[in-house]
Amino acid sequence: MHTTAEHESGDLWVFGYGSLMWRPGFASIERVPARLIGLHRALCVYSFFHRGTPERPGLVLGLDRGGMCRGIAYRVAAARRAETIAYLRSREQVTTVYLETLRQIELEDAARRRVRALCYIVDRSHVQYAGRLTLAESLHHVRQGHGKSGPNRDYVLETVQALEALGYRESDLHLLAEHLQSGIRHHAAGAAAQESASDF
Repeated sequence: MHTTAEHESGDLWVFGYGSLMWRPGFASIERVPARLIGLHRALCVYSFFHRGTPERPGLVLGLDRGGMCRGIAYRVAAARRAETIAYLRSREQVTTVYLETLRQIELEDAARRRVRALCYIVDRSHVQYAGRLTLAESLHHVRQGHGKSGPNRDYVLETVQALEALGYRESDLHLLAEHLQSGIRHHAAGAAAQESASDF
């Protein structure tokens, strides 16, 4: 589902809430923390391409119903509007699991400006919609997930770092990240112990 965003004129605002926060991939003339009311960030999309495969799905973020989401708003110059929309569609709409919409967001700057921004919202009727998973289920998918854009684990950890840089903390994502990092530490400690044992 496409919006009429490419038929409008003027600068384009884009709302990033996942990997767009730390790897936008397009040029912008303004980058501002922002909030979107009525939708929340959730690890609710099975990844068949970027961070997993259909056989071993990873998990990526989507905007799902209810609550509030804080992220980054990017202002793209009017001259780059069409190319940026085309880029975002090729990146976000590989399997059409997201609905492209224009939503009002509030910029968290001194003026508290309100603008309409391009957002990618999860399509709950899509086969890749995972819904609400337990921590154990999420860990399983993130640990196994590896796709065209790399390991699923890196995606989660990079997103958490981007949130922390903005001064945000989201308990579910942070708890998942802590489990992933402790798993990495345990693996490294085990490998080091094996290595030192083999010295004798």
